[in-house]
Amino acid sequence: MGNLGFKIKRFFQNKNTVTIIGLILAIAILGFGYNYRVQQAINPIKNIPYAKVTIQPRTKITDDMIGYTNIPPAMLMGDIIKSGNNIIGKWSNYNTMIPKGSLFFEDTVVTISELPDSAFVNIEEGYTAYNLSVDTESTYGNSIFPGNYIDLYFKALNADGKIIVGKLVSNIKVLAVKDKNGNHVFENAQDAKTPSIIIFAVPEEMHIMLRKASYLSNVKSVSAELIPVPSTESYSTEPGSITLTSQYLKAFIEVNTGFIEEQ
Repeated sequence: MGNLGFKIKRFFQNKNTVTIIGLILAIAILGFGYNYRVQQAINPIKNIPYAKVTIQPRTKITDDMIGYTNIPPAMLMGDIIKSGNNIIGKWSNYNTMIPKGSLFFEDTVVTISELPDSAFVNIEEGYTAYNLSVDTESTYGNSIFPGNYIDLYFKALNADGKIIVGKLVSNIKVLAVKDKNGNHVFENAQDAKTPSIIIFAVPEEMHIMLRKASYLSNVKSVSAELIPVPSTESYSTEPGSITLTSQYLKAFIEVNTGFIEEQ
C-alpha cells in the first residue's frame, strides 16, 4: 500500500505529467464553456409575443392580436417585450404602426394615460395651437396630411363691398387632421374618415390675428374666410419659418375688430 502511495506521489511530482493534466483540464473547461455559450445562443427563448395582425396607431391591443413564438436569443436585440401580460390591454403609441409579424418594443406600447395626442406633442415654446374648420373640398380631396405645410389665404369684403383675397400667412406646418368626432383622419388607414379640422401652431400674436379673422366670418358686411392652400415647403430640406405675408390684410383684420391691451 505504501509502495502504491509512493508511486502516486512520484507521478504527480513529474512536471510533464502535471503539465499534461493541466492542459487536459483547461481544454475540458474551455470546451464546457464553449458548449454552454453555444447552447445559450441557439436554444430559443419560448413564448415571445408578436403581432398576429397589423396594429394601427392609438389602438388598444387585445389578446387575439397577439401570437407567441420561440426566438433565438441572438435575435432579441433592443427593448423587446417578452411577456404578453405586459402588452394586452395597453395601446400602440400614437406615432407607431406595428406591422403584422413584428415583435413588440417598449416604446411602441403605452398605457392609455401615457398616450399623448399627436396634435400637441411638438408645439414649440411660445406657439399656440389653432384649429381651422375644413372639409374634403377645402383639403383638396383629403390631401392635406400631418407634416405637410400650408399657406393661409384670407378672403373678405372691403368697405366698398368688393372681394379682397390674398396670402395672409405662409409656411404653417400641419400637426393633425381630425374628423368631427376628434379622431385622427390618417392614423388608421383601414377606416375612411372625413376631415373636419386641421390643427397647427403659430406664434401667439399670429394666433390672435387668426382668431379675429375667423370671427369676422360671422359679420355679414365683412364675410371673411380663411382658406388653407398646400405649399411645397414639405419637400424642402430646410422649410422656411412661419411668416406674415400681408400687412394690408393684417391691418384690415385689426380695423374690423377690437384690441385688448394685456396687463
